Amino acid sequence: MSAAAGAPAFDAASMPTAQKVFAFAAMCVGMFIALLDIQIVSASLRDIGGGLSAGADETAWVQTSYLIAEIVVIPLSGWLSRVFSTRWLFCASAIGFTLTSLLCGLAWNIQSMIAFRALQGFLGGSMIPMVFTSAFIFFSGKQKVIAASTIGAIASLAPTLGPVIGGWITEVSSWHWLFYINLVPGIFVAVAVPMLVRIDKPDLSLLRGADYASMAFMAIFLGCLEYTLEEGPRWNWFSDSTIVATAWISAIAALAFVSRSLIVSNPIVDLRALKERNFALGCFFSFVTGIGLFATIYLTPLFLGRVRGYSALDIGLAVFSTGVFQVMSIPLYAFLANRIDLRWILMAGLALFAVSMWDFSPLTHDWGARELLLPQALRGMAQQLAVPPAVTLTLGALAPARLKHASGLFNLMRNLGGAIGIAACATLLNDRTNLHFTRLAEHLNSSNEALNRWLDQVGGTFASLGQSGIEGSTAALRQLWLLTYREAQTQTFSDAFLTIMCCFIVATALVPLMHKIVPPAAPPADAH
Repeated sequence: MSAAAGAPAFDAASMPTAQKVFAFAAMCVGMFIALLDIQIVSASLRDIGGGLSAGADETAWVQTSYLIAEIVVIPLSGWLSRVFSTRWLFCASAIGFTLTSLLCGLAWNIQSMIAFRALQGFLGGSMIPMVFTSAFIFFSGKQKVIAASTIGAIASLAPTLGPVIGGWITEVSSWHWLFYINLVPGIFVAVAVPMLVRIDKPDLSLLRGADYASMAFMAIFLGCLEYTLEEGPRWNWFSDSTIVATAWISAIAALAFVSRSLIVSNPIVDLRALKERNFALGCFFSFVTGIGLFATIYLTPLFLGRVRGYSALDIGLAVFSTGVFQVMSIPLYAFLANRIDLRWILMAGLALFAVSMWDFSPLTHDWGARELLLPQALRGMAQQLAVPPAVTLTLGALAPARLKHASGLFNLMRNLGGAIGIAACATLLNDRTNLHFTRLAEHLNSSNEALNRWLDQVGGTFASLGQSGIEGSTAALRQLWLLTYREAQTQTFSDAFLTIMCCFIVATALVPLMHKIVPPAAPPADAH
């Protein structure tokens, strides 16, 4: 199955447009289900834990194991696609993802579920960056704009829809169907991609001189980093010995990986591409959009669940407007991208994301779907205006020979941004809730006449229900504590949204530093 020497380069122009569109669409389906499964379990972890008789700490690993495995394989996808070809690697990934989805649905205890989810993330993760590289090989000109718009929509829409679809499935059926729904699209991708995608040839000779040491360093670095970020907020960060150990291991492995990648002639991840200003800035924008995408997906359902007490289905319906407005913005982006410098569209998208976070900040304890509509609509439009131009500006000017390695790094930065954003928001929710609660409690004393009247009123209500004076006072104080804690949580969610807003303000200010995109002179060619 090795490539013949001097194999001719793939000529996209000779491929019928319909075949390119169908091939690209089949790959997009694979990318969508791989991204969807990051968040599809987030609204249903309690149901999964109950079904498998597992505690909350164990059940959290249903999501963590997937993220760790996916974040490790994404930067490896460029090298793997050169070894096995895009066609066969995508096919194998789709088959593996489908089988492990079936196994997740059949899991008999929490340990088997965690193991199958890790395999699912590892096998499905490589599909994501291959869609990015294939789009720039398949298409050019206005077709490239539409392809980038589609990729951007999927990259931001799939994680957004995850809690919506997951909540609905759990409500109307059972958590097992969170995984069974992957079977039909997974089989379709596994059959369609080998038939339609023939953009490069496998080269098994690359296995002989591969830099396996860098692979090991990278896997340890990213795996320990993801564990530290996921588990840190839960265990109070460096007060826990395991978190300290994984943080140190990650840092040491990162230094070893970066040092070796800059020395060897054929690195598995092209860190040298960061010397190019557009690529370095594009990776930063990918990192920031990852913060915005995943942190807001984390915060909004959490707010609706903790503060409003919404069910999984109610949460899904409340956040659904983001996806609707993003889809509605696709024609707007396609219209603007053919007429306006992509840098200014990117700048507008990042700025609009900052505005949407500002609109989230005045939230109160009674906010629901109606109050969330405007900020979520702005966020949906912002995602569509920010992600596709970042993809095109970052990857569109790279030569095809570098595209596969660079795409893995670009996608890795988005996932890292999401992991760091979620960890930072979780820490913020823990720390700032206590701070706000203390500040609110300072005003709740005997000199507060409004408070005294409220306590008398509530205490009288409990007394009328047959409770003694002491019991009524205790119940009233308990009610006061709950109300104060609810308000402290609400203020903390507002702080988190404002923190995300600051990240997007910085990113918006850096957009003018990007160069106008200049497509590579050479025609699309095989990557080896």
